[in-house]
Amino acid sequence: MELRSCTNFLDLASGNLLDIPQTPRALPRVMTVPGIISDLDGYGGNDGDSDGTSSVCRERKIIVANMLPLHAQRDAETAKWCFSIDEDSLLLQLKDGFSPETEVIYVGSLKVEVDASEQEEVAQKLLDNFNCVPTFLPHDLQKKFYYGFCKHQLWPLFHYMLPMCPDHGDRFDRLLWQAYVSANKIFADKVMEVINPDDDYIWVHDYH
Repeated sequence: MELRSCTNFLDLASGNLLDIPQTPRALPRVMTVPGIISDLDGYGGNDGDSDGTSSVCRERKIIVANMLPLHAQRDAETAKWCFSIDEDSLLLQLKDGFSPETEVIYVGSLKVEVDASEQEEVAQKLLDNFNCVPTFLPHDLQKKFYYGFCKHQLWPLFHYMLPMCPDHGDRFDRLLWQAYVSANKIFADKVMEVINPDDDYIWVHDYH
């Protein structure tokens, strides 16, 4: 018998139950980055002629995690967002296992809230300067997804604690489950904006 909580994930995530605002604009589906040209729609500039001259594709890894390996703060004078690499981030250490030629793209959330009017500019800046793609989860969704479903239900379950009592995780909450599915759909959509499905490898880090 199929559980109700496991049916029709996409419809559940696309519903308006959480009233999630849409991001201003998706990144281009056809994007040029150093050493590779990605075209998700299958359009080729050489009209399908595979014998044409082309650049060598770099191996790429797309690392998907809850948080991007970045620090963020506003400049006191300009009020603009400033970003820097978080050298202590575990995600940066993952690169040690890749070849030096591997290009790494990070998909995840920032540790700060960015106003919707600034998200497009910030997203382009992070992609250009840090190879990072931000998800911009709304605060309420982030809270329900991470601190709700992940920490109160998934974490205990993955540590062999069944929700038989309050100390071993909370009872199933459909709203938290919907938040988890909705958040994961946002992450998946962001991956689809930058992936080259024929060549890229996706590393989904941790259970969040």
